[in-house]
Amino acid sequence: MGDVLNLTDVTVRRGAKTILDGVNWSVDEGDRWVVLGPNGAGKTTLMQLAAAQMHPTSGTVDVFGERLGAVDVFELRPLIGLASAALADRIPGGETALDVVRTASYGVTGRWRESYEEVDDSRAMDLLAAFGVADLAERRFGTLSEGERKRTQIARALMADPELLILDEPGAGLDLGGREELMGALTELARDLASPVLVLITHHVEEVPEGFTDALLLREGKVEASGELFSVMTEENLSRTFGVDLVVERHGHRWSARGRQPNLQTAGAHV
Repeated sequence: MGDVLNLTDVTVRRGAKTILDGVNWSVDEGDRWVVLGPNGAGKTTLMQLAAAQMHPTSGTVDVFGERLGAVDVFELRPLIGLASAALADRIPGGETALDVVRTASYGVTGRWRESYEEVDDSRAMDLLAAFGVADLAERRFGTLSEGERKRTQIARALMADPELLILDEPGAGLDLGGREELMGALTELARDLASPVLVLITHHVEEVPEGFTDALLLREGKVEASGELFSVMTEENLSRTFGVDLVVERHGHRWSARGRQPNLQTAGAHV
């Protein structure tokens, strides 16, 4: 049973649609997981379960040893840092980057009447610096580039010193330069032994940073493969997961994938 997360035979249904189907998944202290799968595979629903944002239709979900449905989720949520597009949409564009980060201390997405101490300001600035955006602390969130907003959101997710950090498609919408800057920051985070347990959700193998240890592959709500990263990231597993015949290549500690091209000479011989 995972120290951090343990999902046993978890199914989630919405009406007649099955979103997750009999999922088993275990996450331990020190793990760095990537969850891969195509659009509609159930990745975001899995993230919501892990973040104690929803309950399964059947099966059990244990977060830090507490079972969803038998615990006050408001006691669990402060232990979980979350960066997602849905959360970003709730951040007022007029908030400064500094306020975006430090408001996480109160679990809010906009300044109101709360007050902050020097230690809060110092931690928020240190986190912004760790992700290379400290010089943007007084800039309005709505004026930041997509890459700058992504890094600010991750700094925010770490503000409350969580024990589990969930990143839902952090590379979505980034250009090549922005993606690589983000991958560098996530690599540093993954290598840091003081970092929380990490779960990164994506549908691109190119967005798996160095330092991640395990992978879970989802397709149509079911687990196709799960375990140690280098044993899971095979052409067979990924081709089955994405429903495409893929050529998967490893470049040091990073990956790439492309569709296998037909042998044109052979194809031409049959024309």
